[in-house]
Amino acid sequence: VIKMSAPSMEERKACWGARDEYWKCLDENTEDAARCQKLRCSFESRCPQQWVKYFDKRRDFLKYKEQLQAGEYQPSGTTEKS
Repeated sequence: VIKMSAPSMEERKACWGARDEYWKCLDENTEDAARCQKLRCSFESRCPQQWVKYFDKRRDFLKYKEQLQAGEYQPSGTTEKS
């Protein structure tokens, strides 16, 4: 069933809760999505598809940013340490 109306507060909370559980699972299993499949299904079933896409991109961005801040991400070329 595709709903065009905005999700209610309860639906948003259910979506965010499912997302948080899924992300926590990924964190605890070093990003092994296979071990978090049930939570992924729950996340996808509780959130509008556009939100799932957005949250996936957001997580990728946050992980990339964490690596940058930790100094783990090395772009090509030399970088000076302060």
